[in-house]
Amino acid sequence: MALNLNVLLLVLVVATVTVLGQKRRPASTSTSTDEWNYRDGSERVNMRGVANLTLILDNWRFDILSQMRGLLQNDHQALLPDYARIQPLSEALDDLYKEFNALKAHLGDLTEKFSAIETFIDEVKADRTNANAAQAPPPVPRQTGRRLIKKKTTS
Repeated sequence: MALNLNVLLLVLVVATVTVLGQKRRPASTSTSTDEWNYRDGSERVNMRGVANLTLILDNWRFDILSQMRGLLQNDHQALLPDYARIQPLSEALDDLYKEFNALKAHLGDLTEKFSAIETFIDEVKADRTNANAAQAPPPVPRQTGRRLIKKKTTS
């Protein structure tokens, strides 16, 4: 916990120094847009200072990641949640999985039972169509050509 507090304090100090270190620029009245002019003041930038700041930030990143890796490897209980709270959820999911598998097995049994019934129904339908085809008179051929439609006369 103390190590975690040190990291938090370090981030707070960096944010404070960054905010206090920024120079306020006067609002320019000549530009009508709110775009930032990146060329403004670029000749006054100290490249050695930028390189030093980059090196410092890179070292901090390495230190923070090393501390986090060390915590995860050695004291993971400090960072990860308490899995005792998750156990009831795990049991509920296990019960749900068992019920799903039981329903799937029952559905397979019903499918096997109904396959015989489907076969019987298909045979009965085929017998009925064969019997109706033998008894039905031949279809009347349809007249070809135009149909005459009579219009109603209105008076």
